[in-house]
Amino acid sequence: MALTAMAGEAGLLNVGCQSGSYRKASVAKPDFLVAANPLLPKVTLARNQSHAGALSSALDAIGGIRRFVKKGERVLLKPNAAWDRVPEQGVNTNPVIVGEMVRQCKIAGASDIIVTDYGGADARKIFFRSGIRNAVEQNGGRVLLLSEDDFIEADFNGRFITSWPVLKHIFEVDRLVNMPIAKHHGLVYGTASMKNFFGAIGGNRDQLHMRIDQAIVDLATFFKPTLTVIDATRVLMRHGPGGGSHNDVMTFDSVICATDQVAADSRACEFLGKSGREIAHVVMAAQQGLGEIDYRRAGYKELL
Repeated sequence: MALTAMAGEAGLLNVGCQSGSYRKASVAKPDFLVAANPLLPKVTLARNQSHAGALSSALDAIGGIRRFVKKGERVLLKPNAAWDRVPEQGVNTNPVIVGEMVRQCKIAGASDIIVTDYGGADARKIFFRSGIRNAVEQNGGRVLLLSEDDFIEADFNGRFITSWPVLKHIFEVDRLVNMPIAKHHGLVYGTASMKNFFGAIGGNRDQLHMRIDQAIVDLATFFKPTLTVIDATRVLMRHGPGGGSHNDVMTFDSVICATDQVAADSRACEFLGKSGREIAHVVMAAQQGLGEIDYRRAGYKELL
């Protein structure tokens, strides 16, 4: 994809699509956020050797599925499914959690549940080997395999990203649930929810690495999901994001649900031995008003 570059704040470069590379989005991006409820925590964490049970408990504690999905709504679930790995390698989102989220959405009466990610070259193989395809289909959802034709150019108006090809299906659904896995990442040390939106955009994403922390914040500001569900059942502690060695994975049997992306990522960083204040894009997101870096101050409940 061709890029245009222009002078930005403090002489930094912004990036955007070259006009005509992709069909331009003709409608405004839908607002996926749910109304705040001061009686409920913004971040919940549940531990359970039954990973479906951990998700169910964390979800109930933040208001239950019917807070986030209404009867007849179309839902898009965005896991991390970018690597040709099995679940025990802790690289893709746990298929049990994805399948349970599909089941929960069906309980709430969702009319359509799409599960997709734009990652590795052989998406069909990745979705099969990761276990995600079977988990989705067994629970009544459908996996969507993507190509560049599934993206349209959208205005970001970010501090770094001005416009970029975005998954066109987000303009067609009512709810967006972000379902990353917490893991080590060589470029940003730790990754969870906000970085996961790299799999919801097309184009030459390597171009975004020149200011990756701001790119992550721009993406999270654009998408603003209905709900964030972070898989911390198995956490890749080293050699991320692709991993490969089972020796690099630690088992925590934990799932986070959140309505605040920054607070969620701040809590997820602790599985990697860091605080949110030690991860540049988490700090940057808080400074730019995307959420609260102190997850306890945001409102936190942990279920053992």
